[in-house]
Amino acid sequence: MTVKDLKQGKAAVGTMVRMVRNPAIVLVAANAGLDFVMFDMEHGAFSFETIADASSLARAKGIECFVRVPELSKGNVSRALDCGVTGVMVPMVKNGEEARRFADWAKFAPTGQRGLGGSGAHTEYLDAAKNPEAFMKQENEKVLTIAQIELAEAIDNIEDIAATDGIDALLIGPADLSNSLGVSGQFNHPKMDEAIAKVAAAAKKHHKIFGFHAAEELTRKWMPYGLTLRMSLMDINLLAKGMAAITSLRD
Repeated sequence: MTVKDLKQGKAAVGTMVRMVRNPAIVLVAANAGLDFVMFDMEHGAFSFETIADASSLARAKGIECFVRVPELSKGNVSRALDCGVTGVMVPMVKNGEEARRFADWAKFAPTGQRGLGGSGAHTEYLDAAKNPEAFMKQENEKVLTIAQIELAEAIDNIEDIAATDGIDALLIGPADLSNSLGVSGQFNHPKMDEAIAKVAAAAKKHHKIFGFHAAEELTRKWMPYGLTLRMSLMDINLLAKGMAAITSLRD
C-alpha cells in the first residue's frame, strides 16, 4: 500500500507510535503487514532525529511513515517532510485558513509554497535540484496531508477545510471531538454521529480521504461511509495487551 493507492480510494491500515523510540518499530510494523505507522509528536517525546531515522528505514522496507506534528507551524510541517516522512497530520485544524497554511507548508508549487531542500532524507539523498519541477510534482503526489478534525469549530467549518486544495485527508480524532461536543468519551452519541457524518460527507463531496483513529469496533462502524484511512490503537495499547496475555501463565 502506498500513498498513491490511498489517494485512489484503496484502504490502508496502520497504528500510532507514541512511546517506542527505537526506529526499528517500523520494521516490526511492516513485518506484521501494516501499511503505515504514525509517530505522535503531539503527545510523544520524539525528536526529529528519531523521525528521520524511522522514515529512512520505512522507505527501505516499503512501509509508509507518517507523523502527527505538535501544532501547525512551518517548522513542524516542512521539517517533518524533509526528514523523509510521507505523511503529516496536523492536530485540531479549525478552519479553512489553517488548512490553507498547512497545505502551503506541505506542498510544493504550484499547490503550495514548501521550500525546496535539494537533497536529504526526503530525496533519499539524491540531488533533487537537478530536475526540480519533476521532483516537486512527484513529491506533491507522494505526500499525504492529513487535517485532524477533533473540534466543534472544525465541524462548523468542515466544508471550507475539505475544499482546500492541497489537503488530502480528513481524520477524526474521536476523544477530543467528543470533549469539544460536550459528550466526553461517548463515541456513539447522536452528536458524534451527526458530526462524523458531516465529515464523511464533506470528504466524499470534495474527493478527500476519510480517516479515523479508533479501536476496531468504532472503526468498523464508519467503514461503510467511505472510511479508508484506518488507524487503530497505538504501541502502548498493543504492548499492554500482549503483556496482559502472558499473565495466563500463572494458571
